[in-house]
Amino acid sequence: MRLATMNWPQVKRAAPEAVVLLPLGSTEQHGPHLAVSTDAACAAGIAERAEAARPKDVLLCPTLAVGSSHHHLGFPGTLSFSPETYVRGIADLVASVLTWGANRVVLFNGHGGNITPVNQALAEYGTRNEHNAFVVLVTYWELAGKAFAGAPPLESPRLSHACEYETSTMLALCPEAVDMAQAKPSAHPPDSAYLAVRDAPKHGGVSTYSPFHHLTAQGNMGEPQRATKAKGEVLIKAATDALVAFVDDFKTWPLRKDLRDGK
Repeated sequence: MRLATMNWPQVKRAAPEAVVLLPLGSTEQHGPHLAVSTDAACAAGIAERAEAARPKDVLLCPTLAVGSSHHHLGFPGTLSFSPETYVRGIADLVASVLTWGANRVVLFNGHGGNITPVNQALAEYGTRNEHNAFVVLVTYWELAGKAFAGAPPLESPRLSHACEYETSTMLALCPEAVDMAQAKPSAHPPDSAYLAVRDAPKHGGVSTYSPFHHLTAQGNMGEPQRATKAKGEVLIKAATDALVAFVDDFKTWPLRKDLRDGK
């Protein structure tokens, strides 16, 4: 089911039993070789395939194509909500969906910069509003696990930004948005044992904030020149399979209830 083609009585009937899937992307620079639509296109493409696999279970919303991307504003083409604005916007969208009678909502994310403000929005909304519905944040590369963390046929250790992973995925989804002639590694600052940049390796429990023009000369990370359409198809299948498996499980979750005093 696709929200964009439904009328309100259809939504009213479907929402209480459906898994409402709202893809979250961004419009931001992805180096000289990828279109600014990359994050939105990846989230939407995987979500559309999951809806096609479970058309009676998934109510697919239009993709929110602008995210929290202030860290990319050093490169032209980026549209961004501040973290504070994005928190408010996501909370409002969640509140809107729950007025439909929805009980299970998936915020399906394709942009790393959205993770912190979306979690903040869920925390703020959840503490201010009593409801029995489940609202969850799912980020596709985290859900799919090993496929986005160095498993063959990928050669880089994990997904980063405009890297082998994202470039491969876009070659499979939107090849017209990829210029492989410009897909080259970028200059980065040196890594340390606690703060690493290249291929976004796991850190030692240390976090910081850096605008992307302090991290990469071209706007991309990793090894985008290693990307192929075939690798992208592997990644898309892994992400779609993982999302469908989650939807199947999510559908079985009993709704929340107040457990105090035997209620």
